[in-house]
Amino acid sequence: MASRLRRRKRSPWLVTLLLLFILIGLCYAVVRVYFRAPDQKAGDSVMIQRVNTPAVSEDLSDEEAEALRSHYERKPQFWTILVSGVDDGNGKSDTNILMALDAKNGHVYGVSIARDTKSLIQGKNRKLNAAYGLGGIELLADTISDQLGVPVDYTVLVDLKAFEALVDAVGGVDFYIPVDMNYEDPYQNLSIHFSKGTRHLTGAEALKVVRCRSAYASQDIGRMQTQQDFLKAVAKKMLSPASLTKLDDYCKIFVEYVDTELTVGNLGWMGAQVAAMGMDSIEFATLPGEWHDPYIYLNQEEVLAMVNEHLNPYTEDRTAEDLNILT
Repeated sequence: MASRLRRRKRSPWLVTLLLLFILIGLCYAVVRVYFRAPDQKAGDSVMIQRVNTPAVSEDLSDEEAEALRSHYERKPQFWTILVSGVDDGNGKSDTNILMALDAKNGHVYGVSIARDTKSLIQGKNRKLNAAYGLGGIELLADTISDQLGVPVDYTVLVDLKAFEALVDAVGGVDFYIPVDMNYEDPYQNLSIHFSKGTRHLTGAEALKVVRCRSAYASQDIGRMQTQQDFLKAVAKKMLSPASLTKLDDYCKIFVEYVDTELTVGNLGWMGAQVAAMGMDSIEFATLPGEWHDPYIYLNQEEVLAMVNEHLNPYTEDRTAEDLNILT
């Protein structure tokens, strides 16, 4: 009888220990299966054909085939993601940022691409933002990929109401407005009036600041710099210990306003990588170009250098032949 009583006393501890091991196993499985790195795209066939080799010819020599394969060999843990914002009601993308996530080397680089960039879209010269209206986010991504000679692995389409909601979720953001802003547009129900200087911005106010173009002599180029600076301020506040308690709010905003092929598990994995890198590893820039009405013309030499330094997911440098920049 005594031995049976001793076994009964020990059993709760054994059951607890067993449950603990089960929970550890389940957590490990969730992290391994649910939080997963996204897949990488292989070298796009259209891009391969643009290299000066007979890429689709049966007469391709072994040396040429190897050179072509090497030219499109991917770096490990490197992804390109196009983030586009749409809300102006005219069927065009208002903001486009190509992000490069280099998880192996711990770096994130975002390049703003002006919506007035001269682009070849469906056989005609048009402004870049027309691509979304003509063929959605897929045509927009293909157009940018063709211009820069790199694939767009994933797209993230954001209703800019998400931007407003996110700023409010973090409690607003203190931000230095670089210029006086005075703009009225009754068609878009926009009334923007801010004085130059530091101000605590709500979501609605922040959206007006980052949308304003007319206050800058360089139009969209000046606006993109303000957008980049504000995104850094938002990211810094989101990564603060106080804001990390609002993950549920961020998830709700994401579900309501964001459309992407990335899974929640992919985003969780990528978010963990970025959080571990820290703010100093996140950089923004603007694709080099000059405004000559009605287009912004990209500088091919400077763009190529930026692509190879920050945006190129391939082990080999891109060449001028890989890019398709209109003059």
